[in-house]
Amino acid sequence: MTLSRFEYIAPETVEETCMLLKKKGDKATVMAGGTDLLIKMRHRLSRPDMIIGLKKIRGLDRISFDKKKGLTIGATALLADVASHPYILKKYPAIACAAQETATVQIRNMGTVGGNLCNAAPSADNAPTLIAMNSEVSLVGPKGERQLPLDQFFIGPGLTAMEQGEILTSIFVPLPPLSSGTAYKHISARGKVDISAVGVGTMVFMNGDICNDARIVLGAVAPVPMRAVKTEKLIKGKKLTRQLAERAGVQASKESNPITDVRATAEYRRSMVTVLTKRALMEAGQRGIKK
Repeated sequence: MTLSRFEYIAPETVEETCMLLKKKGDKATVMAGGTDLLIKMRHRLSRPDMIIGLKKIRGLDRISFDKKKGLTIGATALLADVASHPYILKKYPAIACAAQETATVQIRNMGTVGGNLCNAAPSADNAPTLIAMNSEVSLVGPKGERQLPLDQFFIGPGLTAMEQGEILTSIFVPLPPLSSGTAYKHISARGKVDISAVGVGTMVFMNGDICNDARIVLGAVAPVPMRAVKTEKLIKGKKLTRQLAERAGVQASKESNPITDVRATAEYRRSMVTVLTKRALMEAGQRGIKK
């Protein structure tokens, strides 16, 4: 199926991009890697009159690390670059893992973490871990720049809290405490070929083998990536054993609210939440203990 006709513009500044978006309204859309957008256009799910490419804006592809503050990932930073970045591999291994587990090599060499978030699919691989790590996004629009916690960014399937004329310019992830550990686990029908049927991102704060606190985020089992709050309370202040992780997996499954679709049944998704939550907690716990 061929694409509908559109005008393509590649501005060199964020300000020009926001001006075009404000002028064109719903008839324009931005594109970073295009791996989600072009598929939607091919299937007539999106028919913009104008596509605004972000690749010419200098600095949007930057990945930077501040030893006192944390990690900043630019909106057009490639998934492949995030997955292989030495500081991310060392300090934020679960973020590198989520980027590496997103789709195929070809898509990772074109797609971006920012685009994966802005597509706002409940199954977005990069969202659970970033939310678990208390990330925030920088949004720039006609009213200026604002920061928004990532857990407030998603408001429904395909819907975000970005206002008319705004674009996402970067994702900021705080420096993880020394006693913390993170992990990301997911499963799909045909490995990296298919979109994830379930994803689980975790961050635990350890004191020896005691879990002082935890953040557990489930993907593809609700309209937006969701915190498993009751599960977090279940393990808080307890020794993180395999038995406790199994109980946490069962509780997370009860908290999830999956649907049946072409990728998996709701029953299968609940079963996988149990398994993946247990595995993610144990891996994150071991990383926290080893630090």
